[in-house]
Amino acid sequence: MLHELRADSVIPMGLTIRPLALGIIWRGDALLVFEGRDDVKDETYYRPLGGGVEFGESSKEALRREFGEELGAEIEVGDRLGVLENVFSWQGRAGHEIAFVFDARFADESFYRRDEMPILDDPATARWVDVRDFRDGSKILYPSGLIELLSPEQGPGSR
Repeated sequence: MLHELRADSVIPMGLTIRPLALGIIWRGDALLVFEGRDDVKDETYYRPLGGGVEFGESSKEALRREFGEELGAEIEVGDRLGVLENVFSWQGRAGHEIAFVFDARFADESFYRRDEMPILDDPATARWVDVRDFRDGSKILYPSGLIELLSPEQGPGSR
């Protein structure tokens, strides 16, 4: 049954839930991530590469597009590992994301030999970080719940 919208039930402009697609790429026991910084929280964190899903685009298409824009790389998108809801703050601003998380791999094997890769559309760098650093809490991996999603049977030993 459809309900009539009331003025107090409409979401204010700018407060939206952002859909995004993230790619989990392994090199041995290391994940490809970028390092971010939240100065308000005085926190350094890491997140897999990927980005927003545009209207009319599937999450797999978005992931392929994002890797092309970010690294100039073609990827093969594998199985969806899960979907995570992330309600957070960054630089003091509220955020809300639904992240589609996929297993992925580079089509060009030479990307696995690079220790660092500049992100082309952002002043950041992608690098390989050992998953043990996230599991033991010495480094922070976002979105929340991702490390639990990366169970040992879904990790590098499963290939």
